[in-house]
Amino acid sequence: MAEADPSYIDYEAFLDPRFSPTSFANSLVLATNNASDTPLDLSTPLSRVLFDIQEIDTHIHTLSTKSAIPLLTLTKDQADAGQRIAGEVEAQVVSLNDGYQRLEKEVIQRYEAAEQVRVAAERLWQTVKIGRAVGRCLLLGRQLQAQMAEVGDGTGTKKEDHKSMVRASSTLLSIRTLLSASGPDEEGEHLGRINIILALQNSVLASSDSTLRTRSQQIVREFSLSSVSPPNAATATYAQSEETKSRTTSALLTLWLLSPPLLLSALEIYLRTCLTSSLASIARALAALSTLDRTLLEVSARCQSIIALESLLDSVKPPLHPELDFHATLAIPSPRDGEEPTNLLHLLLSSLDTSSLPSFFWRSLAEGLASRVAELVGRGGAGARALRAQREKVKDSIRNCVLQGSQGSGSTTGRESTWEREAAVMVGSVLGALGR
Repeated sequence: MAEADPSYIDYEAFLDPRFSPTSFANSLVLATNNASDTPLDLSTPLSRVLFDIQEIDTHIHTLSTKSAIPLLTLTKDQADAGQRIAGEVEAQVVSLNDGYQRLEKEVIQRYEAAEQVRVAAERLWQTVKIGRAVGRCLLLGRQLQAQMAEVGDGTGTKKEDHKSMVRASSTLLSIRTLLSASGPDEEGEHLGRINIILALQNSVLASSDSTLRTRSQQIVREFSLSSVSPPNAATATYAQSEETKSRTTSALLTLWLLSPPLLLSALEIYLRTCLTSSLASIARALAALSTLDRTLLEVSARCQSIIALESLLDSVKPPLHPELDFHATLAIPSPRDGEEPTNLLHLLLSSLDTSSLPSFFWRSLAEGLASRVAELVGRGGAGARALRAQREKVKDSIRNCVLQGSQGSGSTTGRESTWEREAAVMVGSVLGALGR
């Protein structure tokens, strides 16, 4: 540029990236003034700067004048290109606006309407779902009331159908299962907030559960089935025995469906009651030997009832219970890893940790009887002397009691050897305290 148009202005200095305006101004002032001058002459450096600016302006004017036509042509071309681009962009913007309005009308507005319909349909579905669950629950409630009417009130004023207890307990379990399914998207969701369902729980379900528990526990508690009976006592007929078995089976299944731990508790209470009454009666009879034969006959009858119960439990397979994990819920060990109980007897034996109910009865009775006999002998008196004097008779009577009671209802003789060990334990619990 200096060769085309010579200039005294040092453009290189101005274009240097390290150029400093303050340093340049200071150099101009020092070039036109002495450093010792008190009043500085600034007019000369200012004139120099103004002259340089004018020179640059003149140079710019000269360049623009020489290049006016190319600059105007370039500017015109850029303006025309901008107009063409603006026209194209405007058309595209109009097209985009039209497309957006069409999409808004065809998609967005329809989506908003469809979203409203979806929310309404979802809420209607929830309402229908709750209505169906409430209807099913009420239907089961009415069915339960009808079944409880067939069960009767236990006073004997009307004919009772003990099988209705099983049906009623199954219906009750179905209602509980429905009410417990209260998780998200489950059938029983929100049922706990319905007033009529709360009323059903507090009235029909609670009273039915209490009645079924009481009646079933009473039937189990009163179970008695033996082939021996005290003198002047009526012996049950075959039809009565079968009716007793049927009623007890219904009671067992009812307790199982209501609460498996409750079933085991009722059976254990029955066994404990037999043990307690037998222990007390034998202890009294040993103090007054004239009643021993009758007492031992009663004990034999209780043992035969226990054997009949064992046979009955062995024939009853527990129905499927939706809320039950056998060993976790009942807190009993499994005899074999991964093996599930196949019948109610299996459950009870595992709970009592024994191999058979008669063996459990005789051994538990012997365990409690030893201390009673020791207490009787320790007190002395006529009862203790008579017991020592007739020890052989007592020994034979107790042995016969165990063998007769262990035969079971309706069984034949010839199995005495199977129970000799229990008989020896019972005899030893009595004679062991008497000494030689």
